[in-house]
Amino acid sequence: MPNGILIIDKPADWTSMDVCAKLRGILGEKRVGHGGTLDPMATGVLPVFVGQATRAVEFAENGRKEYVAGLRLGQTTDTQDVTGRTLETRPVSSPRADVEAALLRFLGEIEQIPPMYSAIKIGGQKLYDLARKGQEVARKPRRITIYELELLRQESETDFSFRCVCSKGTYIRTLCHDVGRALGCGGTLFSLRRTMAAGFTLDSAVTLADVQAQGEALLLPTDTLFQAYPLLLLSADPVEKKVRCGNPIMLPGTPDGTYRVCGQDGTFLCLSRAEGGTLTSIKNFFGA
Repeated sequence: MPNGILIIDKPADWTSMDVCAKLRGILGEKRVGHGGTLDPMATGVLPVFVGQATRAVEFAENGRKEYVAGLRLGQTTDTQDVTGRTLETRPVSSPRADVEAALLRFLGEIEQIPPMYSAIKIGGQKLYDLARKGQEVARKPRRITIYELELLRQESETDFSFRCVCSKGTYIRTLCHDVGRALGCGGTLFSLRRTMAAGFTLDSAVTLADVQAQGEALLLPTDTLFQAYPLLLLSADPVEKKVRCGNPIMLPGTPDGTYRVCGQDGTFLCLSRAEGGTLTSIKNFFGA
């Protein structure tokens, strides 16, 4: 059965779950999950995990993400992007320098109020379900981090593009809304392309048509996600057997840290933590 990671260049107008459903059909594998939702209007890097690799989804969701976004000033919508209903329009008199200065105010650790049109649950109900009924409820601000924020170009009197590197949980459309509010004219998101997620960039991305044509051949090894960690290759049968049984092993002299652990034949077995000469599994990726 297929196991591994696909970096999909998600097309516009598809949900992330639509992509997973399509890949289940192409690959004939029920276990397919993605590492970070993209809105339907967004395109770009969507890491998708197949088979045994779905156990790695939790590690993909928490990393930094990079986007190139389109900010339209002078328009406010109920969804905070151009797919929504326009609530207000205002004249725009903000030169590029003012837009750049407003963006930079959001650098660093900030609090962001999630949009009503989001999958966050309050009282057991998803916010977007309430929003579609015309309801609005109080949302607690979330602490996020904007690591990099760069104005790229001005495309028209009202439209600007910028690059953003941010933490998990950041809503780029809310950032556009907040920048527009800071400038006093309102703002909304008109385009969004994710250029990096889970350490993968567009250079690694393939299309659904590519997968349709080439299938499993495009799968990346699961441990590609963990390339930042050093490789620890097990050298003896008894040691590998213990690891496959889920037991800690003694490896005196091994520096403390996190490791990609592979068996004698190079098969990726687990992500493990070494401490005081003892290696303990964080997550296993071998089959039963």
